[in-house]
Amino acid sequence: MSRVYDDEQLAGAYERGNEMPEASLRAWVELIASYVQQTSPSIVEIGSGTGVFSAAMARWIEGSEVMAVDASEVMLAEARRHHPHPAVRYLSGEAEAVPAAAGTFDLALMSRVIHHIPDRARAARELVRVLRIGGRVVIRTTFRERLDALVYDFWPQLQAIDEQRFPGEEEVVGDFVSVGFTLDEVTSFAQPVATNLAEYHARLVSRPQSKFTHLTDEEFHRGLVRLEATARSEALGEPRPVLERYDVVVFSRL
Repeated sequence: MSRVYDDEQLAGAYERGNEMPEASLRAWVELIASYVQQTSPSIVEIGSGTGVFSAAMARWIEGSEVMAVDASEVMLAEARRHHPHPAVRYLSGEAEAVPAAAGTFDLALMSRVIHHIPDRARAARELVRVLRIGGRVVIRTTFRERLDALVYDFWPQLQAIDEQRFPGEEEVVGDFVSVGFTLDEVTSFAQPVATNLAEYHARLVSRPQSKFTHLTDEEFHRGLVRLEATARSEALGEPRPVLERYDVVVFSRL
């Protein structure tokens, strides 16, 4: 996986800048849980970052045990600090080399990580290995052909950059189907991440996403100024929640 998240400053900013309201996080976990067919499931999150989703699944998916795997030790340190949970183990590992025995898990989650994996087919084969028969993979991402994040309104150059970084739907589906997975569903899901643009602006000041590392300081500052001005204008009217939409792809291991 990409080593950008080995940067301690980014890891700390990621935790602070990617929070979401508890109701939104719970809605995401309920969607993920709807794909689990077993009671008390064993779950692995690949590229778990600072542990937000791993801890949330342990909290709200009854009886679950979660292995949270990330290649970045600094991300794992943030996860252990901010999201400890008795049902979560935070372990160092790669998508292509999961530190678990064959047939261990009922569900694998990959949230906002698929574009960081250089060899998706190899990672998919590894998930075939660690999942039980009937296990599922849930991928939470944004496909190249549906890039619609709000950040592009203020940093338009990021869209062209992400068109190079993010895979398309057919590419991801092809990689997973080619190693034996069955495609179950491709859907879209959106939830509020901030109550208004002012809150969203405050969150992005710390450059909490890897995409911002592709901008110069001047480019980032110009976009931040545009966002701040738009937030001030919104404050004169009726503020609206800021939504983030993601594509969700579900595969089964038969």
